[in-house]
Amino acid sequence: MTNPSNNRAEIVSFDSEALILVDADDQPVGELNKADCHRIGGELHRAFSLFIFNEKKELLIQQRAQGKALWAGYWSNSCCSHPRVGETTEVAVARRSQEELGFSTEMDFVYKFEYTAHFEDRGTEHELCSVFIGNYHGESDINYEEISSCRWVSPDEVSAMLDDDSVLTTPWFAMEWEQLRLRGLV
Repeated sequence: MTNPSNNRAEIVSFDSEALILVDADDQPVGELNKADCHRIGGELHRAFSLFIFNEKKELLIQQRAQGKALWAGYWSNSCCSHPRVGETTEVAVARRSQEELGFSTEMDFVYKFEYTAHFEDRGTEHELCSVFIGNYHGESDINYEEISSCRWVSPDEVSAMLDDDSVLTTPWFAMEWEQLRLRGLV
């Protein structure tokens, strides 16, 4: 699944990076660095999630790197991050999948939702998140600074993981997966 000859570990995201603050209608209202956006309580900012499927209809999931400030080591959807100031969400999704997974692919927008999730006493995600799906048939070249592992899993395996309290999964992954199921996309 991954290119074993490559041990790429490139820092592509910084706590000082400016994120786009938005209102509930996704209208920009300012900028704030990533660290401050994710402090306890959180500031509403623009984000995205990408679900990548292969020809067998399996989902590429990733285990977040141990160096992540929030939800380190947790399993999540294929790719998730934030657009940069001046960047469209679609461009950000392509950029970030290339940076994290070593490829980008065509994708389709599915829906947008707002959520808040607290991680212990370390911080909060408060995001207006655009969810995309895409297809890919090939090797990945994961960035070990961002991802510790990734693998393809069937929809039934995804649902079982999300229902198993002993498996650490990100809260947005569960919320988004449920919506994809309700929409008949998985």
